Amino acid sequence: MFKKDLQPGTKSKLKSSVQRSLRGALLSTYPLLTPYIDDVLPKKGSLESMKLPDRNTLYILDGTTPLFYQQDGPGGPVIPHLRLVHRYPQCFPTIRIDRGAIRFVLSGATLMAPGLTSKGGRLPADDADPEDLPEGEEMEQEVDEEGRWSRELKQGEPVVIMAEGKTEACAVGTLAVGTKEVKAKGKGPVVEDAHFLGDGLWRIAVD
Repeated sequence: MFKKDLQPGTKSKLKSSVQRSLRGALLSTYPLLTPYIDDVLPKKGSLESMKLPDRNTLYILDGTTPLFYQQDGPGGPVIPHLRLVHRYPQCFPTIRIDRGAIRFVLSGATLMAPGLTSKGGRLPADDADPEDLPEGEEMEQEVDEEGRWSRELKQGEPVVIMAEGKTEACAVGTLAVGTKEVKAKGKGPVVEDAHFLGDGLWRIAVD
């Protein structure tokens, strides 16, 4: 989706009501960001939007810091920019690809199931919590020592892609299928059109 260089578009400052709405959407999608939200979106900060190709919008703090992007306009999924993921890696659900899949993901290829079901890949454990945690338990999710997320992830959910042998995330996107189905079938596409290290969104000049 962002394989090619992106030309910066015109930035528009967002009204405080829109900022509050986005803040709510961000916390609803990523409850683990709650302790850090005033650093991510300071109340006195200036949040701007920038139109991108394919009905994407990039949100930028104080004219210099890309935070997240939204697909298909208002109401679409809010997906963190990799620079935000690298600042708060513990706040986003993750899956892990094996070494063999890294070069494909970093070329913009669709992430396929074998890169996750192999020995070096990591999906939630078979005894992981359900997709939808009971109310009040949203803050209980985490990654374990083996690199497995503590609950199953569902189709359409944004997910961060880690890589075997690497400490920082290499990509982020939305799941084409849930993690239970990936484990059951072991084949087929899992994440399409990911934002990955070195792509146009990573390199875009926002200031």
